Amino acid sequence: MKLLLNCTLFLCVFGITGCNLKKAALGTAENPIKFHLVPSVDARVLADNSKLLKEYLEKSTPYKYQITIPQSFVAVVESFGTKRADVAAINTYGYYMAHKSYGVQARLTVIRYGLATYQSQFLARSSSGIKSLKDFAGKKMAFVDPASTSGYLLPLKTLKDKKIEPKETVFAMNHDAVVSMIYQGQVDGGATYYSPPQDGKIEDARRLVKLQYPDVEQKVKIVELSEPIPNDPIVFRADMPEEMKEKISDVLLQWVATPEGRKSLDLMLGATNLKKTTDADYDSVREMLKQMLPAEKK
Repeated sequence: MKLLLNCTLFLCVFGITGCNLKKAALGTAENPIKFHLVPSVDARVLADNSKLLKEYLEKSTPYKYQITIPQSFVAVVESFGTKRADVAAINTYGYYMAHKSYGVQARLTVIRYGLATYQSQFLARSSSGIKSLKDFAGKKMAFVDPASTSGYLLPLKTLKDKKIEPKETVFAMNHDAVVSMIYQGQVDGGATYYSPPQDGKIEDARRLVKLQYPDVEQKVKIVELSEPIPNDPIVFRADMPEEMKEKISDVLLQWVATPEGRKSLDLMLGATNLKKTTDADYDSVREMLKQMLPAEKK
């Protein structure tokens, strides 16, 4: 009898454990939709506004969400490879890598003040004597991240096209840090994203440090702009249910139509709106990368 009871207890425990091993449906509290944000601005700003995004998504869809901020653009891409990401606001080059490696799909693209494309800007201290791109030759420059399109790849292409070689380059890991390094004189210049002024106010990366450095507009100047490329997309894991992709995309469009959503989008991504997009809209980026990266020509 004792043996029978022990066997029965074992089978019950095993049965319960077996049930728990079965993965919960995506979008439930046990298996929330994993939404990643790229670390392009101050982490606290991203964290505070991501809470507002999470609240809106959970209120407007039948799903639960986990919003995280990985350490780099590359970490976001790798998360799709290990299925630790379902949705992400990612930079343009990160999307290129994620689509090529894991079939990740762009469904939305950010709009910045009516524009679906963007440019990089080259910055320098106003007192530096740097007046054109050629003056960066032999200088120390700050960039955002090796996988940042506007903060590295696009300005790097611009420099290569004009055969300009800096003496030293450093990576600040986000756009506001690049501006701060230039302002503080730690580097001679650098590159960040550019957005045109609105209503007489700057909207490029310098605005990110305006509270800390009120005179940044006077102390740090724009030297030159790059060519335009498509804005950053919001992307989805390829094998995520189509109904889920459509629902989340529609709700994100509804979110940015609200004053609170538009403000949060601006603070997190420096964007003012979203629009639907497809992978074909990023063909020009692939062509650019084929010219820049020898491995892509194969």
